[in-house]
Amino acid sequence: MLVLVCYDVSTETKAGRRRLRRVARVCESTGQRVQKSVFECQVDVAQFETLERKLLEEIDPQQDCLRLYRMPETRGFEAREHGAFNAVDFDGPLVL
Repeated sequence: MLVLVCYDVSTETKAGRRRLRRVARVCESTGQRVQKSVFECQVDVAQFETLERKLLEEIDPQQDCLRLYRMPETRGFEAREHGAFNAVDFDGPLVL
């Protein structure tokens, strides 16, 4: 499934800046950054639950916001891109 991870971490303190780096690191290990605080992750159900658990361990729910969107895998779903970003085609051939 395709999951969008969006977060807003308070960076007013040193601890907040550290949380921001840790949240980004967890997301980078699973998906690709499409905006500063938005990642696209291609995961299965077990990976989704692991990702969510790791992110919840990093944020402070009193100060930060975390949203995970599970995108439907139906025909007709499309994402339109504009600008300089080139996304990875997860369904295309893997070239090493």
